[in-house]
Amino acid sequence: MATNQMRREAAKRKLERRQERRVQQAKRRQRVAVITSAAVVVVVVVGIAPFTALSGGEDTPSADTPPAAEPAAALGDCAFVPSAEAAAKPAPVPTITSAPTVGTAAVALQTDQGAIPLTLDRAQGPCAVENFLSLTTAGYYDATPCHRLTAGGSLSVLQCGDPTGTGSGGPGYTVNDEPPTTLTADPSGQGAVYPRGTVAMAKTPAPDSAGSQFFLVYADSVLTPDYTVFGTIGDEGLATLDAIAAGGTDNANGAGNGSPVIPTNIVSATAS
Repeated sequence: MATNQMRREAAKRKLERRQERRVQQAKRRQRVAVITSAAVVVVVVVGIAPFTALSGGEDTPSADTPPAAEPAAALGDCAFVPSAEAAAKPAPVPTITSAPTVGTAAVALQTDQGAIPLTLDRAQGPCAVENFLSLTTAGYYDATPCHRLTAGGSLSVLQCGDPTGTGSGGPGYTVNDEPPTTLTADPSGQGAVYPRGTVAMAKTPAPDSAGSQFFLVYADSVLTPDYTVFGTIGDEGLATLDAIAAGGTDNANGAGNGSPVIPTNIVSATAS
């Protein structure tokens, strides 16, 4: 009969193998953290202006050698994998491999348009929470822009977390996905509803491609349920977001999609 020690060692070996596979995958793909048109299932159907995809190519497996299925990771098993792209701003790669799955953490985002208090929820995205807190502690988000605002249609979010302001910058590593399991299905069957007040990680269509970018949902939005939910926005923050959204977007990426007309920058991010 397997002892507890044997089971723990087996679980540790399984996690190490999974992380090794992710390192190899990271070397074959270029990753950036943006919400993309490929991931927004309603983008063409309902006329939402797409997010620009900036991901690189990926090896194509041959038909007779399909890739092995990736084992499902347990909630709280984290993999922070260095990426091919240099960090947009210095940031340490988190070393934690097992994150707590209970409890919350408060982070105060102070923008030049007002405060956006966040409550991070370890039960929803424990690895994303550890990632966000690590970047916050490192000052990564201080003096960085919120570069993208979508307005109208089925996507209403403010996206932040790229120091370059281009939508292509990241911390020099990626974090594993933690797909949400508690979202309500969109009645049209075109995705899941990310409710107003949600904080979630941005990513490309590639798995495990999130980094530092995140989005703040100021009105119910429909997306495929692939984006890690890891917190909520307080009332004061929603009021700030509403004011930013009321200014509209410059439509640089299509109708309802571009930079906020009211320039918005994170002055500081502080965990408490």
